[in-house]
Amino acid sequence: MLHERNARAETRFLLSQVAHVVERIGLAMSGAMCGTFVAAYLARASIDTFDSIGFIMSMILIGIIGFYLGIDIPQLRASHASRAVNRPAPKADPVELLSAIGTFLAAVAALASVYAIVFDEFPQRVWEFLIGCWWLLGAIMQIGAGSIGRLRLANKAVGCQEIHERV
Repeated sequence: MLHERNARAETRFLLSQVAHVVERIGLAMSGAMCGTFVAAYLARASIDTFDSIGFIMSMILIGIIGFYLGIDIPQLRASHASRAVNRPAPKADPVELLSAIGTFLAAVAALASVYAIVFDEFPQRVWEFLIGCWWLLGAIMQIGAGSIGRLRLANKAVGCQEIHERV
């Protein structure tokens, strides 16, 4: 009976891990798609730098990394759960805000690019600059938030391990 429960728990854990990996791959593909649209819009501007394969591939790669790391930030559950009832509610997590704003900016840039491509809008200098900046800033914010969140979680895990070793 105990062995059967352990087997079911392991199966649920494995399915959860597989679902998480599939989700991460889907988010990375969404980032690649958004990066492709922004790169395609900027390439239409007839500026040599934007029309190179290196630029286009870097936009796609930034999208993959940004959406993979920045959308699903690991939570510090133990710190929130261990708060006393009398303490004030926790403030907004700056890492989550960074991720949310970065995702919003990157998505707005991608949406504006898709609109311009679908409706055959000719790129204008101001919009090119804004869309490129929104995309780059948004993706960098996502990468930063994802990296900070994962480092923070790793540092917490190391701290917990040191406490266990002392006891």
